Amino acid sequence: MPTSSELTEDLKTQAQGPVFKRILIKLSGEALMGNRGYGIDPAVVHSVALQIKAVVSHGVGVSIVVGGGNIFRGLAGSAAGMDRTTADTVGMLATVMNALTLQDALEKEGVITRVQTAIEMSKVAEPFIRRRAIRHLEKGRVVIFAAGTGNPYFSTDTGAALRAAEINADVIFKATKVDGVYTSDPVKNPDATRYNQISYMDVIKQEIKVMDTTAISLCMENCIPILVFKLEDENMERAVMGETVGTLVGGKKHE
Repeated sequence: MPTSSELTEDLKTQAQGPVFKRILIKLSGEALMGNRGYGIDPAVVHSVALQIKAVVSHGVGVSIVVGGGNIFRGLAGSAAGMDRTTADTVGMLATVMNALTLQDALEKEGVITRVQTAIEMSKVAEPFIRRRAIRHLEKGRVVIFAAGTGNPYFSTDTGAALRAAEINADVIFKATKVDGVYTSDPVKNPDATRYNQISYMDVIKQEIKVMDTTAISLCMENCIPILVFKLEDENMERAVMGETVGTLVGGKKHE
């Protein structure tokens, strides 16, 4: 039988393990352009790939939804006079470009990755098939979901919430340019304070721009917590290991 000291060490080892088994990371397209005004910054993409690789190394199942705002935003196109359905479709195609770029960066780091798209384009990616996506995750592959939901009028935030529910993700990691959710815009209001935790309903009632209302409602209905944190070195890994990072949104039924 193991001694008490051996049991203690075993418990410490368990405590040091990841607190999530399967996560979905939501990345904005803007996060990939760094300080550029448009497009993709290879250095930023490489940094993101290294952070994801560190998370995968802990045996965590990782899926990703990436936006396309660094290339094209459907709402902006619509506001400029484009047909909304056409503009949203162009925006969805922009997410595929980002997904393929991120896939390339991950595979250069030795992380096996699959891109699945909600709009079929078999020459560049797999179609989204829920069972296949889950099987990839079970095999330790990173799955990047592109083209949103495949439908106009739905954001990539909603796409992220939907995919998280479909693959039974434990949590959504919303990696942003700020270090959490604040009482007001910290750029405009220096007295704004950061929440450590906030309920889904408070986010909706206070109209806090964490995700759109449809995405928040979907997470609330399926009890999927959202962890909002700043996209910078080691934050993803720290969050996976249970360290206090950013702001936790919801997590319990009807919270």
